Amino acid sequence: MQYLLDTHTLLWFLQDDPQLPKKISSRIRNIENNYIVSIASLWEIAIKIKLGKLSIKFPFERFAVYLADNDLEVLAISFDHISQVLNLDMLHRDPFDRIIIAQGITEDLTILTRDEHFAKYAVKTTWK
Repeated sequence: MQYLLDTHTLLWFLQDDPQLPKKISSRIRNIENNYIVSIASLWEIAIKIKLGKLSIKFPFERFAVYLADNDLEVLAISFDHISQVLNLDMLHRDPFDRIIIAQGITEDLTILTRDEHFAKYAVKTTWK
């Protein structure tokens, strides 16, 4: 199965944050499934670090290494993903969430998120 990690899920996983349930952390470590990270999440993280709204336990420049070490692949934003955003109702205004939702729909991925806003859209989500 293929899963797309929401930004908070990615951050909590890479930083061993106790907010991430152990069950989900173990699941991400299971190499039988394919776990994907949107480039939008990395962009969001970089912006929040620059604005002083987020700090992480390692230099941002090491993200590529951490992703590779954890077998997490990066999903680029395609024209089809952007086009899918046009089909989304304006139920939630966060542009990073909206592109992640659009990617999940377009690529038929289940998004691993705790964010309840995602359930308002026609995208598969889970937090188990």
